[in-house]
Amino acid sequence: MARKFLYFVAFCIVLVIGARIAYELFQEELAQIALVPSAEFAPVAPLEANAYHDPALWFSRPGIGVSDPARWQPPMAEGAAPLADAEKPQAFAVFFVHPTSYLSRASWNAPLENGGDAESERIARIYLRGMASPFNSASEIWAPRYRQATMGSFLTDAAEARQAIDAAYADVLEAYRYFLTSVGPDTPIVLAGHSQGSLHLKRLLAEEVSGSPAADRLVAAYVIGWPISIQHDLPQMGFPACASPQQGGCIISWSSFAEPADPSSILGYYANSVALDGEKSGDSPILCTNPLTGQFGGAAPASANLGTLVPEDSMQQGELVPNLVPARCGDNGLLLIGPPPEMGSYVLPGNNYHVYDLPLFWANTKADVNRRVSAWQNR
Repeated sequence: MARKFLYFVAFCIVLVIGARIAYELFQEELAQIALVPSAEFAPVAPLEANAYHDPALWFSRPGIGVSDPARWQPPMAEGAAPLADAEKPQAFAVFFVHPTSYLSRASWNAPLENGGDAESERIARIYLRGMASPFNSASEIWAPRYRQATMGSFLTDAAEARQAIDAAYADVLEAYRYFLTSVGPDTPIVLAGHSQGSLHLKRLLAEEVSGSPAADRLVAAYVIGWPISIQHDLPQMGFPACASPQQGGCIISWSSFAEPADPSSILGYYANSVALDGEKSGDSPILCTNPLTGQFGGAAPASANLGTLVPEDSMQQGELVPNLVPARCGDNGLLLIGPPPEMGSYVLPGNNYHVYDLPLFWANTKADVNRRVSAWQNR
């Protein structure tokens, strides 16, 4: 009996090891099977004119009150000093585009009607609590619901994927146009987003913001968690990379990896992606802003980190822990944060801290935008 039990244990160990090896070798193929829709693309009808006048199409906007996820203020960890001017509001407006929260294979785009997909909506609100809240010194925060492309759209070269992303962008464009008509004509604006949200912001900056009257009001664009090619994207976007912490009208971007980092899958996707100029990004340099200094490139120690938002398991709560992680822009344009910090169970393969790009530097992001707004207003 003992020998049979040992054989069973050995079999289980071999099974687990085999499954792990299969996952490591075929994780991209497995992700495609799990997440890429098999259905044909269903054309997404344009929203009705002025659809975003409806408050129901916004996760965050003026008037929502205490239930607004972007207005959450996390507490400091026990024993940590409070943030300077943590509650001081400033007169600026933020347009924030949330990352992908729709994981279903049922359709290529998330639904909006009848309250949308419940799980996707729940996840989006959690993302906004952690990622839009660094901008909560703003007098106005606007974060639209939109018919986002499903996660599988970013795992395939199928034509349906491009159509789904274009349909999602069309909603973001309409939401941005309504945002502009709703904020004061002289109010400085900040554009921010993460992952899919940043992909849409790249295009929005190039096609809608650059050269428009709103360009003169742009304090900064926080295009986080999506690679920006310095050669192929940045010139098309119409704004420079932020070179100093007081600079206005500029672009900020980073993608976080702990060390040792294995960004091969991300860099492979980037190399084969078509940039804003119509060329493939290839091995062109990636824009890396150091969130601890507010400057292009460089390194800063953990002591410069004013507060990392460390979440609890549900990701709905957390606390700010100062001096937790450093930041260094690597030669490949990715942001390296030293040994893996304990942030939760959503770290991606290769020590990719994509989900935590903004929470890792929550307090520094808040200080950065406040500093840039103050400098913009003084000018």
